[in-house]
Amino acid sequence: MKVLVVGSGGREHALCWAVSASPLLTELLIAPGSSAMSELGRLCNVAADDLDGLVALAKAEAVDLVIIGPEIPLVEGLADKLDDAGIKAFGPRAAAAQLEGSKEFARAFCDRHNIPQPAWKRFADASAAKDFAKSLHGYCVIKADGLAAGKGVIVCDTQVDAEHAIDELLGGRFGAASNRILVEERIEGPEISAFALLDGATVQWMASARDHKRAFDGDEGPNTGGMGAISPSPHETDILKAEILDKIIKPVAAGMAEEAMPYTGILYAGLMLTKTGPQVIEFNCRFGDPEAQVILPRLRTDFLSAVVTQIEGGLDHFDMRWSDETAVTVILAANGYPGSYEKGSQINGLDIAAAQSDVTIFHAGTKIADDGSILASGGRVLAVTAMGTDAESARHKAYGAVDIIDWPDGFCRRDIAAT
Repeated sequence: MKVLVVGSGGREHALCWAVSASPLLTELLIAPGSSAMSELGRLCNVAADDLDGLVALAKAEAVDLVIIGPEIPLVEGLADKLDDAGIKAFGPRAAAAQLEGSKEFARAFCDRHNIPQPAWKRFADASAAKDFAKSLHGYCVIKADGLAAGKGVIVCDTQVDAEHAIDELLGGRFGAASNRILVEERIEGPEISAFALLDGATVQWMASARDHKRAFDGDEGPNTGGMGAISPSPHETDILKAEILDKIIKPVAAGMAEEAMPYTGILYAGLMLTKTGPQVIEFNCRFGDPEAQVILPRLRTDFLSAVVTQIEGGLDHFDMRWSDETAVTVILAANGYPGSYEKGSQINGLDIAAAQSDVTIFHAGTKIADDGSILASGGRVLAVTAMGTDAESARHKAYGAVDIIDWPDGFCRRDIAAT
């Protein structure tokens, strides 16, 4: 098969890594990709948000399958355009991708289908939003309705915090994405990320993970796109998996089909395990980052075969096999992230770090200079993933590799997957 992967971040590096190992693959194209991905496939200079350009590329190259990594092209309808052109696409059509594209849509959908979630209301008026926050004693969560690169959520402890967050978001912090906001009840409990594969009718559990969003140790500092993860989640049990499938994932699939927008592709449910059971924090219509980097190394089934089976609607006759080992991913980010940071600093020691036993390094924000040196070119720059018999073993290997990397201009959390 000739496959095109869309995207350029660490998630897409992990997807390309998984696809490139498939015996079904004849050629891998990546648009736009990154210099690190050039070792896995042929880079094509088409941006991930250039939907017409991507369709034209897929047609010109006679691509058999397009795997869409980021959320923006999914929400904007790339899968629709590819389907209309007769090209197979991995990812939901735009109607179903509203689960991620609009938090208001997702919350209203859950209400319609009795999927457990916190109390919420949508606002475009700051005064009304502040009044609702006050009814929650300021102990609430403020969210931009639209896509905000994983950063449009502010957790508030007091009414002062809530009013500041409301003013900030409605004041245009995320542009059109925060023209409307949600004010939500703040629920409590450990978080778990649940991933399932859906073909419009059948649901298959994939894996769980626990992501660490805050920038600094001890869950301190601002929210980020993710500073590390562990898979499976320490909270995963067979009983919990069944509960998540029965109360959340399967009702999503059934509700989407009932509303004439069948969901196909990856469904990523961010959940909180409250005293009354799992509740939905948010949905994503694709792999997370760094969740892809921590989950895909555990997959023992050929990933491309799973994708093809999902697209052809055969999940009810397909079983995905997973390693019993634990994976831990540690993100190395540029100093200053998620605020302002410098680009262009040199990173050394990557070859030695990547050669360590059970270690894989995915590049999220690097470029290769003319002299072959690796330079930082983003906020989250590297994802160092290690496999081990348990969490402590995987942590030890991951941080062992991290400590080999020589990059004074970067930092990481030192407590990823710590008990």
